[in-house]
Amino acid sequence: MSIIGSIGGGYGMFEGSAYSGATAASATGSAKETGPILNPNESTQKAPGKTSSPAECETCKNRKYQDGSNEMVSFKSAQHIDPAAAGARVRGHEAEHVSNAFKKAALNNGKVLQASVSIKTAVCPECGRVYVSGGETATKIQYQNEENPYQKARKSIDRQGLVGNNVDLAV
Repeated sequence: MSIIGSIGGGYGMFEGSAYSGATAASATGSAKETGPILNPNESTQKAPGKTSSPAECETCKNRKYQDGSNEMVSFKSAQHIDPAAAGARVRGHEAEHVSNAFKKAALNNGKVLQASVSIKTAVCPECGRVYVSGGETATKIQYQNEENPYQKARKSIDRQGLVGNNVDLAV
């Protein structure tokens, strides 16, 4: 099972924020005090009850993703992903885990019975934006073991049920 998740997307206020007090024009044309634009192409509207807008969100700017599995895949070290591209990057990463499962099964005389990927989302506590917070891959692989006594018994029972199925008695 693989889990990739965000780091630094916690629920407390981000300490040490770098608000410099840049000014921006409001909808009425007057200037008001806002933080710097940290996330370009995002809305500058602050959601009710939130401390910043998506464009000014320090938490979203510093969010990092890291893989927690023991497989050799991307995101072994924490990396930042643009929030707009996070969904595609996380899906691609989880596809690496699925591909690894098929490779592992092929190398060890196995068969992938099931592989599923779930993408997790969360809400940023600072700006209220819904973002992809990570993903999880679950796989089930069945391996053939001819030396296993249970496997031998299963084959014997299958043989008993199949003997005589294709007999042509009209001679």
